[in-house]
Amino acid sequence: MGQKFASNKYSIAICDRCGFEFKLKQLKSLFIRTTQTNIKVCPECWNPDQPQNLQGMYPVVDPQAVQNPRPDTSVSVKGGKSSRGIQWGWNPVGGSAAPANQFTPNDLISEGKVGSVTISIT
Repeated sequence: MGQKFASNKYSIAICDRCGFEFKLKQLKSLFIRTTQTNIKVCPECWNPDQPQNLQGMYPVVDPQAVQNPRPDTSVSVKGGKSSRGIQWGWNPVGGSAAPANQFTPNDLISEGKVGSVTISIT
């Protein structure tokens, strides 16, 4: 029994995208979401299946929560600072002279210096 189709050794085909002639063996099939389409394109027009089209096809497990966590539940003052201290670094919320300063203390003390730059031209 013979083959059903002739060999495509010398067959000429047209690229479905650009319309130029190529050998049939040179044309590649396009895949969309891992499904082969009936579109044959030349090597210049061919693009691989885009990875962003495959989102959701494969399960991604990226757990964020910790099982049986043990957070710090103490409210004790250690070394003058609470274990749950809130730091506000902008006025007028934290570090102000208002009576509410006791509720939002400002331990974020910043220091800055200004210097000078001299340039000598020789």
